[in-house]
Amino acid sequence: MASRNTDKPIRVGVLFSQSGPTSTTEQSMLDATLFAIGEVNEAGGINGRELVPVCHDPGGDPLAYNMLANRLLAEDGVKVIFGCYMSSSRKAVLRAVERHNGLLCYPAQYEGFEYSRNAIYCGAAPNQNSAKLGEFLLNDTGMRFYMVGSDYIWPRESDRIMSEMVAVEGGEVIGRGYLKLDAPAADYQPLVSDIKRLQPDVVFCNFVGDAIVHFYRAFAEAGLDPARMPIASLTTSEADVQAMGVTAAVGHITSATYFQSQESLQNRACLERYRRKAGGGIVTNMCWEAAYFQVHIVAQALRRCGTDKPDILRPAILGSEFDAPQGRVRIDPVNAHTHVWPKIGRVAGDGQFEILVASQTAIAPEPYQVSHYPDELETPVASYSH
Repeated sequence: MASRNTDKPIRVGVLFSQSGPTSTTEQSMLDATLFAIGEVNEAGGINGRELVPVCHDPGGDPLAYNMLANRLLAEDGVKVIFGCYMSSSRKAVLRAVERHNGLLCYPAQYEGFEYSRNAIYCGAAPNQNSAKLGEFLLNDTGMRFYMVGSDYIWPRESDRIMSEMVAVEGGEVIGRGYLKLDAPAADYQPLVSDIKRLQPDVVFCNFVGDAIVHFYRAFAEAGLDPARMPIASLTTSEADVQAMGVTAAVGHITSATYFQSQESLQNRACLERYRRKAGGGIVTNMCWEAAYFQVHIVAQALRRCGTDKPDILRPAILGSEFDAPQGRVRIDPVNAHTHVWPKIGRVAGDGQFEILVASQTAIAPEPYQVSHYPDELETPVASYSH
């Protein structure tokens, strides 16, 4: 006898790159997603129905993200996709989910200024990471900034926000350097030489993927001292520290919603469960954590509404809360972004982050905030180009 629809598994798409320039972080996001799906199923699934992941590897290529998202939605019986890291891949998948009326759950920090009835945003918006980091740096490191990053929309927009903060506070951006995402390691040496020549107080870094490893290693090889000139990042995580080696990372700063070193009971319990599943030494990070909790939030909503149809499921997700490793998170019912717990950490000798500053409350997302100050500012600066 054929199974009733209420007995059939619920298939969900999983789109994280296991190859390509951002695979270090995206592999951790894939691992977290599968771990959370396993927990959901061990707890009885979705009212007795198994949650089944359908995974594809886009290889870091936005065209592949779009093609595979279309395949998931049109051929694989999927209505919900967990996936994407870079903004270029997110926008590629959004075209597919909007075309097929699917739902994308996105677990990475991003530049804001996006709304879709087919998306839920679980990473930090600029007011939850850039603004907090800017306040810290201007108070604790100095006023002369050098901006670097991978050459696409998110790093450029993060630069704009930080540059505005620096100018308002009377600081100065003394240089900029952007490189292509796939730039070879040798290309980072001229950039670091320019930084060494100009001697900024802090380097604001928005490189992603393999570029993080290349830049931090070149910085260390140039003999630059993080105690006097730290790199400050919105992306560099425990996964990147492991990839580059602790020696190149020690002393540098990251703003994140989550660090593996958090001592909360919720985080310790989650890490212990993950350790039992993964075995051996585990490494988690901000994107791992968001990929983990978004699965549980969707599972809760699926249990409540009984269907994965996005027109019914998305309203059930809005306003949802979950005790995530970072703290209790909430999906904002108006803008579909997440209330998160910003923190600032510095890499210690064990490869983990010493938490320097931590919000005592969850911070509401303001993804459409044009400026963090009332005045629009245009500040010309020297520019390094390669």
